[in-house]
Amino acid sequence: MTPLSILRNNWFIIGIVFVIIFAKFDPDIGSKGGILKPEITVKYFAVFIIFFNSGLSLKTEEFTKAIFQVKIHVFIQGFTFIVFPMLMQTLATVLAPGPFDRDLIEGLKVLGCMPPPVSSAVILTKAANGNQAAAIFNSAFGSFLGIFVTPTLILMVVGSQADVPITTIIVQLCMTVVVPLITGQVVRHFVRVWLERTHIPFGSIGSGILLLIIYTTFCDTFSHKDINLDAINLMSIILLIVIIQAILLTLIFVVSSWRSAGFQSADCPALMFCATHKSVTLGIPIIKIIFSGDPSMSVIAIPLLVYHPSQILLGSLIVPFLRGWLFTQYRHRKSIARNV
Repeated sequence: MTPLSILRNNWFIIGIVFVIIFAKFDPDIGSKGGILKPEITVKYFAVFIIFFNSGLSLKTEEFTKAIFQVKIHVFIQGFTFIVFPMLMQTLATVLAPGPFDRDLIEGLKVLGCMPPPVSSAVILTKAANGNQAAAIFNSAFGSFLGIFVTPTLILMVVGSQADVPITTIIVQLCMTVVVPLITGQVVRHFVRVWLERTHIPFGSIGSGILLLIIYTTFCDTFSHKDINLDAINLMSIILLIVIIQAILLTLIFVVSSWRSAGFQSADCPALMFCATHKSVTLGIPIIKIIFSGDPSMSVIAIPLLVYHPSQILLGSLIVPFLRGWLFTQYRHRKSIARNV
């Protein structure tokens, strides 16, 4: 693999690192009141464009392919919005008496409340030859649920540190998330043929705008000189998140591959990726809304920003194993059928 192809395939992860470094170099550019005016350009326009882009690109008709696979849906959504938050809450309680930074522990709680991403779980499930239809349905359905469930869960586990009324949060989320999503779907209805013929890179557009949001978030953090996150805390949270992901992926693989669980072999990759992946696209805007004005907001966002690239990296590493395992399962079933 050439350096250019590595850059092309991982430009978003590299971009996250770059914008954080650039924000540290001169935070005044993207902080509140700076040249970019993020309190207007990001808070209203950038977030609106991200979700209008999602609504425009989302193929609603694909939901019907997997809508009746209720057992899979219950497992994924239950793990995402019940089991995962409980695990992170328990972990945060265990870590609280230790030397961990308090805001990073809060960030772990927030991470647990996040919905699944729309794209990465689907891409990895497809690469592993898994149940892609179920992955599409649950990623999209989980993202829609996350618009309402995630803010509620966050307010339950950590509260709104900016003292923003719940009704204000819901109204702002509706205006910047729900309205552009619905608008995008309506526009898609009229230009669907043109969109399918044009192949607009919606994912890249959304990721590019998301980098702007991440950049201004860290500009706000670095502009507050009283925030000091040492390297030990940062490296510890990175290691901890990788360990958490590895354990959860292994656990779901073992459970979903049990014959008594009642899942098909092809369901296993969809369950693994959809139930453990977290959305940075929806998560960062929600964090910015709920923790608006809090100087530690981007420290709280660090666990999510670390989780996003590590879930893609770990997922990419285990895809060949899952593909081989599914092929072995297919040959085994075929052999049994031949001998019956």
